[in-house]
Amino acid sequence: MWITPAFAQAAGGGSSDILTSMLPLVLIFAVFYFLLIRPQQRKAKAHREMLGMVKRGDRVLTGGGIIGTVTRVKDDAELTVEIAEGVKVSVARGTIADVMNRADGGGSAAGGASGGPTVVTGSDNARPGGFLANLLGGGRK
Repeated sequence: MWITPAFAQAAGGGSSDILTSMLPLVLIFAVFYFLLIRPQQRKAKAHREMLGMVKRGDRVLTGGGIIGTVTRVKDDAELTVEIAEGVKVSVARGTIADVMNRADGGGSAAGGASGGPTVVTGSDNARPGGFLANLLGGGRK
């Protein structure tokens, strides 16, 4: 006899095997949904709303890193942005990465109050503090 009795036996079937094999896949999908997909959808929705509210006089940052002021809103897809005195370019509305400060005084937190980066100076900030910094010898003295 060439087939051993262990191979000849029928496999034990049960619906719990299918459930236990699918459970890790369901859990992985749930983790991906709550940690990756849902936050990206919220961020995209906020960006679409920001693009819809761009108006004349807003200071904007394009996806290419060019900062300028919106001088004209041509249509739903195109804006005219002044990037230097007398230099105007047409940009697609979708390439606007951020509205740095609005004409009405509002704005995003990314640009700070003056529209530029916030620079922290002083000897107190020269070294990082905290438990790990003190433990590794980099704490304030």
